[in-house]
Amino acid sequence: MWKRNSFVDHIHVYGLLSSSILQIGDSQRVHSVSNALAVQREKEIFYGNEGDLKQFPLFLEPLKDARPLIHPPQIMKYHVLPNINVGNIKIKGISASAVVQVGNTATVNMQSRVMHIRQLTNNRSGDKRKDG
Repeated sequence: MWKRNSFVDHIHVYGLLSSSILQIGDSQRVHSVSNALAVQREKEIFYGNEGDLKQFPLFLEPLKDARPLIHPPQIMKYHVLPNINVGNIKIKGISASAVVQVGNTATVNMQSRVMHIRQLTNNRSGDKRKDG
């Protein structure tokens, strides 16, 4: 992996959450995982048995290996000025297994799974229906 010096004059990040990374400099490996279950209801009701991700097949399925089958040529590089210079960075938000990096990374693996459930009340009969 190429080694460089990373210099950032000013960085302003408003929000960094949910398994996200802000990296200034080199890293060998980045692995970030975020699983989220979002339930939206018209009425504030908690049934007590919610929040177990194992009951949703989305979170149990194995991930497919999404790495490209590319074999880059072996290149030797020499950087006369091995610096990465950044003036200003302004970011509103970094979320759900995301990475912002100023530098080099050899291997990156990211995963984000989100299950949104909306439970609405049917006005005619009062029965609940589940959309998702």
